[in-house]
Amino acid sequence: MIQRLGIFVGGSLDPYHNLAVEQLLMEGLPDRCCLLYLWQNQNTVVIGRNQNPWRECRTQLLEQEGGRLARRLSGGGAVYHDLGNLNYTFLVPMGDYDVERQLSVVVEACAGLGLSAVRSGRNDVLLEGKKFSGNAFYQKGARAYHHGTLMVDVDKEKLGRYLAPSKAKLEAKGVASVRSRVVNLSEYLPGLTCGEMKEQMIRAFSRVYRLEPEFLSPSVLDPGALEALEARNGSWEWLFGIRLPFTFSCERRFPWGEIQLQLQVDRGQVVRAKVYSDAMDWSLSPRLEGSLTGLSFTKEALTAGILREFGGDGELGRDLSCMLAEEEI
Repeated sequence: MIQRLGIFVGGSLDPYHNLAVEQLLMEGLPDRCCLLYLWQNQNTVVIGRNQNPWRECRTQLLEQEGGRLARRLSGGGAVYHDLGNLNYTFLVPMGDYDVERQLSVVVEACAGLGLSAVRSGRNDVLLEGKKFSGNAFYQKGARAYHHGTLMVDVDKEKLGRYLAPSKAKLEAKGVASVRSRVVNLSEYLPGLTCGEMKEQMIRAFSRVYRLEPEFLSPSVLDPGALEALEARNGSWEWLFGIRLPFTFSCERRFPWGEIQLQLQVDRGQVVRAKVYSDAMDWSLSPRLEGSLTGLSFTKEALTAGILREFGGDGELGRDLSCMLAEEEI
């Protein structure tokens, strides 16, 4: 049971710093405590942990126009952040983790402005059928967080220019472009600012949990650990990683997300596997990579490896096996 609330308001616009703060807040989270972290990035595309940056974002254009690419720990798809967007993170011990309650803070904050927001599925919040908040999730040990965006007055022209979702993803959403399915809260309340939305989130946080929050100082963060995580977050290895000289590749769109599989094969054996995905389960890609590496490059061996890892009765096991069954190997 939550007995204490904390609020940490970020003072930086640097995505590498802000994501480092988020990780440290989770690692130092006390028991029986829920933290709300409010933060902003400037002109940034943030991709999910397992996404291919070249596929999801026009990286060269973003860099040319002074923007930055960042990669988060959680799964899910790419998002665009600017100063018209307010980010929030709920950091909670797993025993008290409750997405419905956490998202009710967002709905309550909108209600405080006279807006009737509704949840849609597990990770979106909508106004009149259009998305203004998307969410992603991460767990490590006994602690977890869920974070999301609040589009207050985002530059949707830049959002559409930098993000490059696949045609299959757009078709699955039933829209022609990423811009056509999102909305700014300022379109309903002209003049609304991120500062006002921040105040509403803080008030709603207290109302939903029925506790008075304590504001945390940056002094709770270890400077050395923060510096090390910032360096990791901005490194080429973390942002771009490996791109295999692959022998085999395939990709599919499923109800649970899009997946791109690349295998490097030598002498009939898979010597390396790389999996890109926007699935909400951040562990999917490393698990699939591990299950395929070292196997014989035959349809039978690869399918058996998938079924050992994911099981034949579950949705993931069936879908991934069917994907390979349709390939010519």
